[in-house]
Amino acid sequence: MITGFGNLMQDVLWCFSQVKGTIDIGVTEADIISTVEFNHTGELLATGDKGGRVVIFQREQESKNQPHRRGEYNVYSTFQSHEPEFDYLKSLEIEEKINKIRWLPQQNAAYFLLSTNDKTVKLWKVSERDKRPEGYNLKDEDGRLRDPSMITMLRVPVLRPMDLMVEATPRRVFANAHTYHINSISVNSDYETYMSADDLRINLWNFEITNQSFNIVDIKPANMEELTEVITAAEFHPHHCNTFVYSSSKGTIRLCDMRTSALCDRHAKFFEEPEDPSNRSFFSEIISSISDVKFSHSGRYIMTRDYLTVKVWDLNMENRPIETYQVHDYLRSKLCSLYENDCIFDKFECVWNGSDSVIMTGSYNNFFRMFDRNTKRDVTLEASRENSKPRAILKPRKVCVGGKRRKDEISVDSLDFSKKILHTAWHPSENIIAVAATNNLYIFQDKVN
Repeated sequence: MITGFGNLMQDVLWCFSQVKGTIDIGVTEADIISTVEFNHTGELLATGDKGGRVVIFQREQESKNQPHRRGEYNVYSTFQSHEPEFDYLKSLEIEEKINKIRWLPQQNAAYFLLSTNDKTVKLWKVSERDKRPEGYNLKDEDGRLRDPSMITMLRVPVLRPMDLMVEATPRRVFANAHTYHINSISVNSDYETYMSADDLRINLWNFEITNQSFNIVDIKPANMEELTEVITAAEFHPHHCNTFVYSSSKGTIRLCDMRTSALCDRHAKFFEEPEDPSNRSFFSEIISSISDVKFSHSGRYIMTRDYLTVKVWDLNMENRPIETYQVHDYLRSKLCSLYENDCIFDKFECVWNGSDSVIMTGSYNNFFRMFDRNTKRDVTLEASRENSKPRAILKPRKVCVGGKRRKDEISVDSLDFSKKILHTAWHPSENIIAVAATNNLYIFQDKVN
């Protein structure tokens, strides 16, 4: 049951729960978190980093003393998912950085997740072992082979208890299908297939087949000089296994139906907002590029994030979004310096809460924003170690542009653009959020939780 998604800005007081990661002094590039994802129950939370590692946190069970207060998230398993590689044909280094993690629904005691770097998708099985077999016939207790002539009787091996071990094993490796960098992976609702998208192509994979995939979208022109847009994100519909969307660097979204044809170069629907000529500038094209696209849990809406806004589109209305939320409009006057320091190319993600009533996305200065779709209220919160006392309530932050600055406001000129919240995740059924700030993972929850 989804609880506490009432009027977000009035009822929900967000408070600090935990922070994972070291204090920022001497942070290496490899430690920077590059993706965050809850599993379907919210019991597990996975992060991937630029060093190719995946860390899975598990929520502790309820304690008998405090049955109403659920436990914290603690490290469950850590493993190296990807290693740096070298493409000798193109003389290119392939980074180990984890671009995306996607969980599969749990079918048995083990957990399965997909992780990808720029070129290779891997399917990992994470399982627990608390017993070990003893009493082999052909081996002694140290694992050495016994002399067959010395074996005079058969023994029945027995299982003995051992300390709990969590093992992560790669079950499938899906490689060599992408010329360009993979930006998205999405598990289909049939749970038999998934897709991976790069700048110009989207491939459909079967989980059982690693050596071939079907190319379902190809926007590569015959002459690369005619290239005008690239694919930036792609996702399957949550309930209809034939439908998916992908977004482009031109700010458009295409909805495709795989029942129409095997190659979905013709879209079923095309979502685009006409540009306001009065807002046209040198940066218009860059800031209109969509960095993330997400279906709502209901499957009725699509949410897109571009540089300055979050938009919500109704699947039945293609000519304009039904809602537009300004994330940090005060940066419009700063686009020139953001272009010079490359921040204008930052790819912010966006997430829905469990009931599709609230949207969350990141900003600079370790700020993140929430928009309540029912009341149209919004709030800016900050992930920082200063207010990381247990259950400390987060104070809303305000940015002032010019003029007099109030005591609790921060000037737009003193924002720290090196601190940015690109990756966030929302628990599927509760008010618990995970926010990645550089190498730290902050977990916040509502005061009631």
